[in-house]
Order: sequence, then C-alpha cells, then structure tokens
Amino acid sequence: MTNQPYEGYDPYQQPPAQPQWGYEEQQYATQQWQGQTWDTQTHAPVQAAQPPAAETAYLPQSAYPPAQQPPVQQQPGHVQQQAQQPVQTPPPAPGAGPGESGSGYGPATLAGNARVTDAQRARLEGRSPIIEPGMQPALLTGLLGLLLAVAAPVSPYVLALPLVVLQALTAAGWFRLNGMWPARQGIALAFLGALAADAAVLVAGRDQAPAAILGPLGIWVLLSLVLQLRSHADPDTRMYGLMATVAASALAIIATGFLGADPHAASVGAAAVAVAVVARALPLPTVASVAVSVLAATGAGIAVGGMTGVGTKGALIGAGAAVCALAGHRAASYDYPSRFVHFTAGVALPLAAAAPAVWILGR
Repeated sequence: MTNQPYEGYDPYQQPPAQPQWGYEEQQYATQQWQGQTWDTQTHAPVQAAQPPAAETAYLPQSAYPPAQQPPVQQQPGHVQQQAQQPVQTPPPAPGAGPGESGSGYGPATLAGNARVTDAQRARLEGRSPIIEPGMQPALLTGLLGLLLAVAAPVSPYVLALPLVVLQALTAAGWFRLNGMWPARQGIALAFLGALAADAAVLVAGRDQAPAAILGPLGIWVLLSLVLQLRSHADPDTRMYGLMATVAASALAIIATGFLGADPHAASVGAAAVAVAVVARALPLPTVASVAVSVLAATGAGIAVGGMTGVGTKGALIGAGAAVCALAGHRAASYDYPSRFVHFTAGVALPLAAAAPAVWILGR
C-alpha cells in the first residue's frame, strides 16, 4: 500500500479562498444596520447643539424613525416670521353684550344657533330668573276663588261652572309654562280628562269622589302614553311631551277636588287661596310676604269657617290651602315666564294645587 497523508482536521490549515464577489453582491450579502442597536441605546452618542425652539416649532412630524429621516432644509427666517406673526381673533358680533362674547353666547353662526334664553341672560347679568305674576293675575285668582267659594254651597252643578274655567286655564298654562305652544292635542286631552273627572263625581256623588277622580287620572295617563307613541318626533321630544301631558292632565283632574270636597270646606279653602295670593302679590320682601300670606289665609279660613259652620277647623283648612297655593304660585314664576303664562298658569296653579289639601282637610 501506498502511504497517503492523513487527511484529518488541521487547525492551522487555511480555509479555501472565497470567490471574489462584486459590489452589488456584497451589498445584498451583508446586513446593513441602519436602526438603533444595543450599542446606540446604551451608549449615548454625541449630540449636536439643538436649534432654538422657534426654528423647530413648525417642523412637520415625520413617520420615519430618527435614523431614516431625510434631511430637512430649514428656513429660519421664514419660520421666525411665522412665529412672530400675531394670531388675529375675529371681533365680537355687533350688539353682543359683555357676557355673550366671553361666554360663547351670541347670534346664529355657521356651527349652529347659540341663542341665549331669557333665564340664561338673567343669570349672566346677575339677575334672578324668577318673575312673579304680579297683582293683576293675583286679582284674577282672587276673583276665581271667590266664585268657587260662593258657588260651592249652592249646588255642585253651579260649582262646576267656575271649576271648568279653572281646569281649562290649568291645562293651557302648564303647557305654556314648559315652553310647549301650541300643543293643541295635549291641552285638549288634559281638559277632556278634567271634564271626565267632573262628570264622574257628579254622577257618583261626593262619597265616591276618590274613585271618581283616580279612575280618570289612570285612564288619561294611559291615553297620554298612546298619544306620544304615535308621534314621529325624536325620543327626547316624545318623553318631554309625555311628561308635560301627564302633569297637565293630573293638575287639571285633581282640581276636581273642590267638587268632591265638603261644600263648606270648599268655600273656606277657595276663599283662603284668594286672600293668600293677593297678599303674596303685595310689595314686600319674600319672607315677609310669605308669612303675611299664610297668616291672612288662616284668618280668612277662620272668618269663612264661622259663617259656614266649619268653626275653628277653618284655620287649618285655610293654612293648608295657602301653603299649597304658594307652591303653585312659585311654580308659575319659574324661568322667566311670559305674560301669557302669568294670566294662565299664574292664575290657575294656586287654586289647582290647593284642591287636594281642601279635600283631605275638609274630611
């Protein structure tokens, strides 16, 4: 055999020569690291002085990483001119008040109508958004209360005449107080509910007055719900209309309490409300006016109770009716109501709110 050299692994043997590649082949064979590596993250590179804030304030943001961003040619002169140019704000609208221009309130704009309500304007100017009805509606309330007081002992059918007027004013005034006008369907529905309650009490008698009043009240709540379900308005408007219709129907129906109460108690309560509302309209401070109103109603209850045979119980009926009447008077004064509100809700709500108290205390 021929002795051949052992071809094992030689650590000192040089590897075979690699083929010589061109420039393009080396470019694809070698990994090009252009992003941030561990070295660039742990060893902070030497950073050049940063330009002033005015020169970089208007530089556009790029979606590339910092290492791949193309060079940006800055124009310091142009950027400084933009930075020094003041921002021009549009002047306020002519005729706008001092509070409207600073609070964003004003005339109609392209973005929508920014109309300020009377209550908002009153709050901006530091005034109260409450306007009380005044003496003229109070006198009308007193006149209507005296008619109820005189007609109650005569006959229930005679009492029904001024009561129907009270219920019509209650239904119309409540819708106008809530800013819903014209609301013919809601007003008609509430007024028909009041007429149904009056008819039920006249047919069933005063002894069955609670059932005769609560029955139409429940039916009219259901009818109000059906009426609003047939509406094509948006859900918020339908809900607001449902609440207004139910409240107007309830107030107009509970006014039937004068018809279901004892005739002498109805006379005492109506006379007390008439005196209380007129006393509330006197030019006195609020606390003093309320106190004078309740005291005057209590005195009127005692006086009318002595004439009708109710006796000293008339004081309790007069005071309770006065408190409820003042609550209705306050509701009719809310949120800058119009003159029409004063002559409808301002006249009717004190008497309508006092009807349950007259019926309960008269028993």
